[in-house]
Amino acid sequence: MSAFWAATKNHELQYLHCENCDSAVDVALHRFCQRCSHDAVEARVASGRGTVYSYTVVRQSYHPFFRNHAPYAVAYIDLEEGPRIMSNVIGVDDPLTDISIGMAVEVVWEDHEELSIPLFKPAT
Repeated sequence: MSAFWAATKNHELQYLHCENCDSAVDVALHRFCQRCSHDAVEARVASGRGTVYSYTVVRQSYHPFFRNHAPYAVAYIDLEEGPRIMSNVIGVDDPLTDISIGMAVEVVWEDHEELSIPLFKPAT
């Protein structure tokens, strides 16, 4: 299991920061900086706050797990530290009308035995 997923068990949303060019790299899935290709990256914990960059609403699903969840929103979230993560936006009455680009969101956790899934809800 990657360090990113291991950290989710403690409700930590990790991302990588490059010590060489001082930029946020990714949500801890790479081992080098995507800007300068340097390997001097360190894991940091994100605040869990961000904004919706883009999203789509899945209206029907043929997979048994997701079938009862439709419609649901899948979104790219820009974390306030810089990285972008793909996740679901939950906690809205109607994902077709209650989500917008630029909307402020915050992380919530769906706990499982070995890890937790970072999901996002409208910020309060």
